[in-house]
Amino acid sequence: MNFKQQTTLNILYAEDDADDRSFFERALKEISIVTVLRTVTNGEELMDYLAKNYEQLPDVLFLDLSMPRKTGFECLGEIKEDKKLKHLPVVVFSTSFTRVIDFEQSLMNTLFKMGAHHYIRKPGDFEQLKQVIHQALIKTIEIRLPNGQQSIN
Repeated sequence: MNFKQQTTLNILYAEDDADDRSFFERALKEISIVTVLRTVTNGEELMDYLAKNYEQLPDVLFLDLSMPRKTGFECLGEIKEDKKLKHLPVVVFSTSFTRVIDFEQSLMNTLFKMGAHHYIRKPGDFEQLKQVIHQALIKTIEIRLPNGQQSIN
């Protein structure tokens, strides 16, 4: 699907690993969607940021599960229980867990029940990283578009 983007997509990325943040930022710069990226480095910082920015929430949150001070699981639970935050699209973006198919499917089911919109295992390949980020952003745009329109309002 080809989207005509009228505004910038504001992204918040909660990730404690500096290398992962750097690769994510580099990948964003190489995709065709115009974005502004803000990052936080732990769960407490994430929840503080969201509390201070209720009036201007990001369009999407990319959330690592294994963070210090407060895990991604804890943050997802708090976000989806907060009436001001519960509609924030959350993409769980993690490498933290085993690749055992049954376990990963169970993890995904749990995350979706908690309110995550997408689950992405971080790929090791930069081209794949760009693709999965781009696909997640397209899905976020689709969520925001009423009646199948093809532009961001």
